[in-house]
Parts: sequence; structure tokens; C-alpha cells
Amino acid sequence: MTTTTASAHQPQNSPQKDSQEVAPKRSEWKRALRSLYRSKAALASAIFLILMVLIAFTAQWIAPHDPRAVDISNRMLWPVWTEANSNPIYFLGTDSLGRDILSRLIYASQMTLVVAISAVIVSGLVGIFMGLISGFFGRWMDAVIMRLADLQLAFPSLLIGLIVMALIGSGVIELIFVIALTQWAYYARIVRSEVIKVRETEYVQASRALGAGNVRLIFKHVLPNALASMLVVASFTLAIAIYYEASLSFFGLGIPTAIPTWGNMIADARDVMLRNWWFALFPGLAITFTVLAFNLLGDWVRDHFDVKAE
Repeated sequence: MTTTTASAHQPQNSPQKDSQEVAPKRSEWKRALRSLYRSKAALASAIFLILMVLIAFTAQWIAPHDPRAVDISNRMLWPVWTEANSNPIYFLGTDSLGRDILSRLIYASQMTLVVAISAVIVSGLVGIFMGLISGFFGRWMDAVIMRLADLQLAFPSLLIGLIVMALIGSGVIELIFVIALTQWAYYARIVRSEVIKVRETEYVQASRALGAGNVRLIFKHVLPNALASMLVVASFTLAIAIYYEASLSFFGLGIPTAIPTWGNMIADARDVMLRNWWFALFPGLAITFTVLAFNLLGDWVRDHFDVKAE
């Protein structure tokens, strides 16, 4: 005589099981959105950054003028609302070569996002790879990688950027490389710490005993646990990348002056900014608000996910 239960005939991947797995994910997203809504500073920062991304992607359609067009007859026009030597078609005025400042601001946001996002991707990939090697294999590899990270963190990163850019020359690729060179160590230390904590846990040891390889352990256990910390570092790296672009371009070591960037706009204005204050004011405000937005959003991510500083 045999007895069977309903569960014995139930398929393993049942709709009920799938719905139970999806429900926690949806509730986590709802909780994050509610937390973001309650944090006015983070919400305002997110809205500002979304608008900046939209402006950058639609620059060729919304910019009123060609950002590189030189018009000497309309040089150094004041912003419209000052009513002093202004022209209604140049809302934020023009620079010393007659180029429209508003159009240059809009197009500069494109390069700012390209540099910042590319730097985060490169530094993140390098740092995660180095952290995984350091944490998983340990011993002399851990010692070498962590001493390199300590050496990089011991020097002011902007000074390193100035030295490297002076040696290899200016350019977009070079700038991305320099930012990644000065930021990879933060990712490496976080990933290494997570690897060391996770690899000794019971469920990881059980997975390894059942035949799980290092690749499966990395992508299923290590990286998901380090995701929140890496998001915090990424938000701050985005802010640092914008700051570095402006600083290095101001010294003539960043992106070539022919390309509109916020840093290049301030660099062009340094000789006349006391008389023509609007040359540097608007790109300076763009840098300030963008960096502040990334920092505030990073603070919210850190608080929401309860990320502890390593």
C-alpha cells in the first residue's frame, strides 16, 4: 500500500514558488522608493540628475545655438535679465568669442556624463577584479594588491592626476584612465572585505562542498552582498570624476579646449571673470549642483542599505 501527497506531484518551478521569490524583490523596491520619497534632499538630487541626463541626451535638439560657433560681433553679451548689453537670443550671454554660454553648458553636460560614467565603469571593473583576487587567493597576492591600494590612497589623488596627465598628455581617454587609476582602490578594499566575510560563512562552505566553483560563489554570494557598498562608492566616484574633469581642464591638462566642458568654460573665463562674472558663474553652478546631487544621493544609498564604512 502506497501513499502520495499533493506536494510529490507539484512541479519544482511552480507559479506559487516563483511568486514568492518575486514578491520580496517588489517589496524591496517599494521600500526603497518610499525611503527616497521621505528624504527630500535625495529626492531633489535624483530629480535633478534625471533632468541633467535628459538634457545631455537631447542637447542637439534643445540647444539654441552651435556651442562652437564664433560670433565676434556678439562677444561678451550680458545675460538677458541684466538689461546691460544683452541680446534676447542669448539668454545666458556670450563669452569672449561670442559663443552662446547656454548652448555650451548644455553640450558640456554630455562630456561630463561620458567621462564620469566611463570612469566609474573602468575603476569599478578594475577594483572588483583586484578585490576578488585579493580576497579569494590571499597570501602574497593579497599583500601585494593591498599594499598597492594603500600606496595609491596615501597620495592626494588630484596630485596623482596632475602628474600623470602632464606625462601622458590631455584627452578624454587619458582623463578616464587617470580617474580610474585614482579610484580603483576603494572598490578593491570593499570587495576584498566582502569576500573575506562571505567565504567563511556556513552556506558558502556548504555550496563549496556540493561542488560550487569560485565563479558561482562570486556571482551568487560575494558580489550581491557587496552591491550596496559599491553603489555608494560609485555615486561618490561620479562626483569626483566631475570635479577632476573641471580641475584638470582648468589647469589645461584635461579635455582639449576645443570640446565644450564645464571645466574648459571656467578655464576660458579665468582672465576676465572679475569683469565678466557670468563666464564662470554658470558652469561653476552646474559643477556645484551636480557634485552635490551625487553626494546627497550617495548618502541616501548608504543610509538606506545601512552600509558600514570599511
